[in-house]
Amino acid sequence: MIIYGKNTTKEVILKNRPIYKVYLDNKFQDREIINLLRKNEISFLKVSKHELNLLTNNAVHQGIVMEVQDYESFQLEEVFTSKMKTLVLLDKIFDPQNLGAIIRTVEAFKVDGLIIAKKRQAQITPLVAKVASGALEYVKIILVDNLYQTVRKLKEQDFYIIGTSLEGEEISLKMPLKEKNCLIMGSEGRGISYMLEKSSDVLVKIPMQGKINSLNVSVATGILLYQLTQKK
Repeated sequence: MIIYGKNTTKEVILKNRPIYKVYLDNKFQDREIINLLRKNEISFLKVSKHELNLLTNNAVHQGIVMEVQDYESFQLEEVFTSKMKTLVLLDKIFDPQNLGAIIRTVEAFKVDGLIIAKKRQAQITPLVAKVASGALEYVKIILVDNLYQTVRKLKEQDFYIIGTSLEGEEISLKMPLKEKNCLIMGSEGRGISYMLEKSSDVLVKIPMQGKINSLNVSVATGILLYQLTQKK
């Protein structure tokens, strides 16, 4: 997998992810990263900015590109055999920028796992890794075939399912929690699906005082996770 950007590549080095190739812009001057590469005996090739643009489809690579081992995903069953107690499940998040930002938010609040569908959902890409700014090294991504069936299985394992909706009866400040909790987040436009709403143990919403009645999903995720983690 191709990744790029200073923060993303730095965390890859620190976490000892297998690195196959490293490309640096001829004018790359970040001594911290260069010293980190040398300290870990990782060779690199100096190339033109044009070559880096070709490797990344003209992304904002900040002068460093790596070819690394693909990010590992986990199975739902691994949740049940582990000590995971806090999960976030994403429904209809198609924008890779939003997915990357959510991964960064999830890592900041030390959530145990992030559940996404294998289809009809943004997947882990170089852009997502860049926006996540290194957080992918620390977040467990759990890929599932069907979100509704996943929620049913989580409920069977005593997870409390917290759905989000503008029609939610509870506000986030009063969010009830159990020992094991799963927060479902949907896109700003669509929200979470009807079936996931019906499967939730409670629906919550964020109290707002302005004229705009919706937030970017990564911002909303951060607010709700703050409430969730403060109550633990």
